[in-house]
Amino acid sequence: MSDGSHEQNGHGSVPSRSRRRFEGLSSRAYEHPADRSALVALRKLSGFDTVFKALSGLLPERSLRLLFLSDSVRVSDEQFAHLNDMLRDACYILDLQKVPPLYVNQDPQPNAMCIGLDEPIIVVTTGLVELLDEEEMRAVIGHEVGHALSGHAVYRTILLFLTSLAVRVAWIPLGNLAIMAIVTALREWFRKSELSADRAGLLVGQDLQASMRGLMKIAGGNHLHEMNVDAFLRQAEEYEAGGDLRDSVLKIMNVLPRSHPFTAVRAAELKKWAESRDFQRIMDGHYPRRDEDGDTSVTDSFKQSAAAYASDVKNSKDPLMKLVSDIAGGAGDLGGRVRRGFGGFTGGGSGGGGGGAAKDGPRDERPGQE
Repeated sequence: MSDGSHEQNGHGSVPSRSRRRFEGLSSRAYEHPADRSALVALRKLSGFDTVFKALSGLLPERSLRLLFLSDSVRVSDEQFAHLNDMLRDACYILDLQKVPPLYVNQDPQPNAMCIGLDEPIIVVTTGLVELLDEEEMRAVIGHEVGHALSGHAVYRTILLFLTSLAVRVAWIPLGNLAIMAIVTALREWFRKSELSADRAGLLVGQDLQASMRGLMKIAGGNHLHEMNVDAFLRQAEEYEAGGDLRDSVLKIMNVLPRSHPFTAVRAAELKKWAESRDFQRIMDGHYPRRDEDGDTSVTDSFKQSAAAYASDVKNSKDPLMKLVSDIAGGAGDLGGRVRRGFGGFTGGGSGGGGGGAAKDGPRDERPGQE
């Protein structure tokens, strides 16, 4: 238990209340199945580490470190001491052996990131520090420490570099297309990694309501007296189930350029995990250990990922996912289902009488709100 002062592995904080510690915790314990399978496969590739070390000479990591050192405030016992206590406690709870440096950067936009190739560094903006209370901020620090423990910092750094590179070579059609294909794939992975890190933040803060409030504030600002967590979660349910197939396609288009999932969706995903048996087993002390990571099977990880996706499709209320599930289950009248799903937008006279109203497209105005 994290129930007093501790001085080991560079940790030395006194948490504001008792929290469980997860000694030897493997990041596999909290990683989203899609995130975990991708990371296991990458880590198993022969020469993977060598390739990324070779890339370090091309990536602007040293420049980023010097930039934050020279133009941000490094958290310590003398500067932002309360954040330093949270950082060390988060590393103690998740048993991260080396405490990464943490910087506060002047930026009114609430944000945080964990980057670095050789060693991770964590950066939080002043907008985020000013927005969140202590327990909400603790979950965010735990979120970033979770990124560090999972090894996400490497891929995040590459994503930032490639995104910047894509802008520079936008005038080269084929070069830009090739880079954007990689960036799109990395963004899809990173969105899943954010769900993993949200779980790590919950393991550190061990306060679901604080995690929910933090996500709600990121979406709607510091107006808690005007917001309600249950109503916010209902938004996610409405987003998931509402609309027709057109809305499903627009959801996909809206999320493609984003590095993070939509905030209400993150809150709903975290609440679902917090109520799962997997979370309870971790809290009871039954979780994968780091010293067992070498025995992890790539095949088993992909099977778990595939099973998770299949379960998501089966249980999803999204019209497109329901159609996919019905097709997989052998449901007939595919053409009719598609026409009805698009509300008659596909044209023809067999849409069940919905064609005229659907052509006005009132629902097209709805997607795109975050």
